[in-house]
Amino acid sequence: MSLALEDPVSALSGVGEKRQAALRDLGIFTIEDLLTYYPFRYEDLGARRPSETLDGEKVTFKGVVSTPAVVRRFGKRSQTVLGLLIDRENIRVTFFNQPWVAKNIEVGQEVAVYGTYNAAKAALSAIKLVPATTDALDPIYPASKGVKAKTIADLVEQAWGQLRGQMPNLVPQHLRDKYRLLDKNQQIEWAHFPKDSAEAKAGRRSAAFEEFFIFQMRLQLIKQADQAFGGQPLHYDKEAVFTLIDRLPYELTAAQKRVVGEILADQHDGRHMNRLLQGDVGSGKTVVAAIAMYATVTAGCQAALMAPTEILAQQHAKSLAKLFDQAGIDLRVELLTSGLKAGQRRQILADLTNGEIDIVVGTHALVQDDVYFHHLGLAVIDEQHRFGVKQRSKLREGGMNPDILAMTATPIPRTLSITAYGEMEVSVIDELPAGRKQIMTSQLSQRQFDQALALMKAELAKGAQAYVVTPLIEESETLDVQNVTEVYQRLQVALPDYTVGLLHGRLKKDDKDTLMQGFKDNQVQVLVATTVVEVGVDVPNASIMLILDADRFGLAQLHQLRGRVGRGDRQSYTVLVADPKTDYGKERLKALVDTTDGFELAQRDLELRGAGDILGTKQSGMPEFQVGDPVKDLTMLTIAQQEALSLVRESEWDNQVDNQPLVNYLSKTMAQFRHFD
Repeated sequence: MSLALEDPVSALSGVGEKRQAALRDLGIFTIEDLLTYYPFRYEDLGARRPSETLDGEKVTFKGVVSTPAVVRRFGKRSQTVLGLLIDRENIRVTFFNQPWVAKNIEVGQEVAVYGTYNAAKAALSAIKLVPATTDALDPIYPASKGVKAKTIADLVEQAWGQLRGQMPNLVPQHLRDKYRLLDKNQQIEWAHFPKDSAEAKAGRRSAAFEEFFIFQMRLQLIKQADQAFGGQPLHYDKEAVFTLIDRLPYELTAAQKRVVGEILADQHDGRHMNRLLQGDVGSGKTVVAAIAMYATVTAGCQAALMAPTEILAQQHAKSLAKLFDQAGIDLRVELLTSGLKAGQRRQILADLTNGEIDIVVGTHALVQDDVYFHHLGLAVIDEQHRFGVKQRSKLREGGMNPDILAMTATPIPRTLSITAYGEMEVSVIDELPAGRKQIMTSQLSQRQFDQALALMKAELAKGAQAYVVTPLIEESETLDVQNVTEVYQRLQVALPDYTVGLLHGRLKKDDKDTLMQGFKDNQVQVLVATTVVEVGVDVPNASIMLILDADRFGLAQLHQLRGRVGRGDRQSYTVLVADPKTDYGKERLKALVDTTDGFELAQRDLELRGAGDILGTKQSGMPEFQVGDPVKDLTMLTIAQQEALSLVRESEWDNQVDNQPLVNYLSKTMAQFRHFD
């Protein structure tokens, strides 16, 4: 029976239900998936002489067996030792736990052995025998417990034996010519069965570009579909908007002015806005969003601001009401959360529907089925990566396809903004307001905790407040980290003149809210907490952030925690208490001490960790590329983005003959493509 690319892998010999399930876990469902599942490295099986080989290098030696193979046993373990004559050089070869090798070779036989060379002892720690005629690279595939790399290699060879030459070219001919990319069939051949490293490199280079290009084409199609809804130009009152800006208690930074201009231009020209506003902690994103919402209201529409937590939603509602009140602007701002009483909720829903509310701030409660807007013109989503596509779509349905302004305080390097947020326009606030004091950051060992405590006491004596953050709620037998309950009890004893509060995720919502309000009102001076304080809590009087076992936190998370202080006039401090055991842990804390620039830290984090989970793939929709590396291959990624954008802008691009394989592939796979979900 002949194979087709769309056939399931179970069509191959040797793939039963169990193996099919194991392959499925690797993302291999069809024969086409298998053939585009590329090796991640290659073992060089080309034979060399010992004199040409570096110490510790993996190598293939081809020679004549010069001494009989002797098997030595040590309980269940064994060593098989033999001599191998290579030209005039004699080396000792040892196979570990492969006693059957002795039965397969004899003195005088020519063999090829692959292993690790020890130059000082003229010895090879053998990994395997390879065919004596081989002179190629051995592809090594990402594997799992359920399916071995060798099994994948055998299945690829079996499939390609029947389908060689039948792969459609997804990258159009003009791009293959422009960037010297291989034909798809040659790409498959050289990536899976290279004769030398040059072929392997060329095959992977073409595969990486194809992967980036397909991904960027999908993003551009999402963007087109988004804009196909058709936005409506907002005829906002320019004079009123400028009046609000003039009446602010401070002057906007140059970056804020630039970003406000970008957003207002989007709103005015009638294109549907889908913009990401990113800025470091304390850079002033909220006031930019307030200006955009006010512009929306002056055009006769409503605006909504959706926040990830009730505490943050309450904070936004209060700060917006205060900002407009101080500017002498009469607007109705309301809060819609799940914590409202039934009567209050009914009234707010009714007023939203009849248009009496100008701006509504809420949590996921804004996207419930019983929420209807009179005319929603703008939806602002704070901490954007915490919401999925379906939630954004639900907001969109609440009006005439409202503009979307997403905000995040997680600084995103350009590499990731091209991938994770590629279907959005991006605005960046890359400077902090004038006069804001730098947060002084230091690292202390666990033995120096008393120094951190002394600094905290000194700040408390000045009337300031403090956060103390720790990773766990209760004791753990597996992790030697300080838990929040133990720290809370310790600080109650150490700080008898102050009120110490305990905040963690297992507290009831009402208890959390009461405690946070008490901290805001300075009835609680020291807040011992887990990372629930990471996002959005604004207490200007807090001047010290003490993070225990800081090496247990990610770099972005540490930066977010640091951003909880330094929000008022006081000089503020962050103290990292940790004894990191790994180089990665040490580098992470050093980076945080060295700079308070979130974008610089994000780039450093990217370099330390790679792109895989910098934002958390489940939250951010960050793609996982199999061949391309968006950090190392940023230039290629950028070119792929530009070429995808250029192609979809061509008239009738999807009807051109050369593009048909690409069009067919995209239409087949777009339904499976998930972004931000």
